[in-house]
Amino acid sequence: MSLVPTRELVSKAAAGGRAVAAFNVITLEHAEAVTAGAEAAGTPVILQISENAVRFHGGRVEPIARAAAEVGRGCGVDVALHLDHVTDMRLLRTAADAGFSSAMFDAGAQPYAENLAATRAAAQWAHGAGLWLEAELGYVGGKPDAPASAHAAGVRTDPEEAARYVADTGVDALAVAVGSSHAMTERSASLDHALIERLREAVPVPLVLHGSSGVGDEELRRAVRAGIVKINIGTALNVAFTGTVREALAERPDLTDPRPYLARGREAITEAVRLLLAVVSG
Repeated sequence: MSLVPTRELVSKAAAGGRAVAAFNVITLEHAEAVTAGAEAAGTPVILQISENAVRFHGGRVEPIARAAAEVGRGCGVDVALHLDHVTDMRLLRTAADAGFSSAMFDAGAQPYAENLAATRAAAQWAHGAGLWLEAELGYVGGKPDAPASAHAAGVRTDPEEAARYVADTGVDALAVAVGSSHAMTERSASLDHALIERLREAVPVPLVLHGSSGVGDEELRRAVRAGIVKINIGTALNVAFTGTVREALAERPDLTDPRPYLARGREAITEAVRLLLAVVSG
């Protein structure tokens, strides 16, 4: 298989009534583990690198992006590369040259008018550069700049407003606030499936679920049936990786070579990805 555009994977998933999973990549081990899990599941996957991950790598996007792309090219299933949660237009403008086929521009914390104006400008630029662009409307919980929890009044995405927003910005996909939260370490989120269905009917572009690590298996299956097409997963991988590394170091406190515990952590991510893909794409 090969590295393919995000648009292609999302379009195929939407046409088949399925969802495609997008997993956050922070290190090379993440990329290797996600693609190994995708191969084991026989399922295409999106590798996504967030603005926070770029910041972790000293603000340089190309090294981790090029590494992830090379891992993707060697995978036995189709892989796409996505730049996630971009708030800085300067970073967005590096996306195409760094090898990304898509990006998510995140102005969701801004008031509606400012969000719309910034996102419209981002979409116009992205389309001129050949990029598929995702945006966000509503407040997904768990972000430092979110004004309230995922269950507070008024934070969820309104279908009529979402339809106008998509028409006015020209974005290719929309991340919606339907009850999930970022950075959850327990899978206890309760989604508003009726709202997802209303959004699917009102919005002409694919719907995206952020904060999916905190959503249980049956809730994820129901979300896909209701109309979610792209499912973002990050924290679940880090929980698996870090927990396994802790165990390895506890067993061998004298260990100094990182390869044994990184290998076990990588294997833990691979298994987490395989299991999640069986839920999301099955």
